[in-house]
Amino acid sequence: MKKITNVSIIGLGAIGGSYAERLCRNNNVNLTVVADRSRIEKYNTNKLTVNGKPCDLKFLQPDSDEAPADLVLIAVKYNNLSQAIDAIRKRVGPDTVIMSLMNGIDSEEIIGEAFGMEKLLFSSCVGIDALREGNNIRYTSFGKLYFGERENKLHSERVERVKVLLDESGISYHIPENMIKALWWKYMVNIGLNQVSAVLGAPYGVFNTVQETRELADAAMKEVIDVSIKAGINLEEESIEEVHRLVDTLSADGKTSMLQDIEAGRKTEVEMFSGVLRKMGREYGVPTPVNDTLFRMIRTLEQMK
Repeated sequence: MKKITNVSIIGLGAIGGSYAERLCRNNNVNLTVVADRSRIEKYNTNKLTVNGKPCDLKFLQPDSDEAPADLVLIAVKYNNLSQAIDAIRKRVGPDTVIMSLMNGIDSEEIIGEAFGMEKLLFSSCVGIDALREGNNIRYTSFGKLYFGERENKLHSERVERVKVLLDESGISYHIPENMIKALWWKYMVNIGLNQVSAVLGAPYGVFNTVQETRELADAAMKEVIDVSIKAGINLEEESIEEVHRLVDTLSADGKTSMLQDIEAGRKTEVEMFSGVLRKMGREYGVPTPVNDTLFRMIRTLEQMK
């Protein structure tokens, strides 16, 4: 089995930067970060730090003629995905595996349309509470990478190759039998925690201390369950309790990515969260009143900055 040695990543936000730092520690990996000239100059002037330690990263511009990567990780924001797809085209070869570290449930389909679904492994970052301020990233919980083929009763060679890389890099992982259901569960987490935190300005601790906050998140997540049943994914209501247990593992002062976006005056990923859910709700005839309201509130917050 050929080992993964050449890895490219695009996107150095809280998630991408945290994973880049872990991969940098692996002496068996040639890690490159795909970025345009202006971003490269910025990072060369002011290095990215993770938990106080600077990262010595190797950068490639999109038009670089370096050989394609064995693995490409995409960790950009939803509204930057189209640009990222164009930027990584020279990093993708016949045998390249692509994994999306993005939120939501449709980034793989979008990437697959560009490069072919046969190049994709599905993935989702669960339980990481990374916070980025300027070029500095901090986290107390790195969580796990959920990844795999659509179904993983038996592990494919691609999955085994990624497992070896993650083991060597100190990255915890879980390979669910039903990866699509796992993606929907993480999507439900983001629908509840990301959106409610953004509207209320609430760090993770508030979900444990204020009952009304938890009830609002639960109501938003229940709509995901309702849509999932019509879509044949069949999330169970008990899966909401898993979200509560997840929150218990995160720093009380930690903030969701959407709250960080609102505070920084950036465009959020609300179209990927409630925007997609509302569309599916209309298609399946499932009402989504809580997410309708959250969508309008977050879009308003975006335009008030």
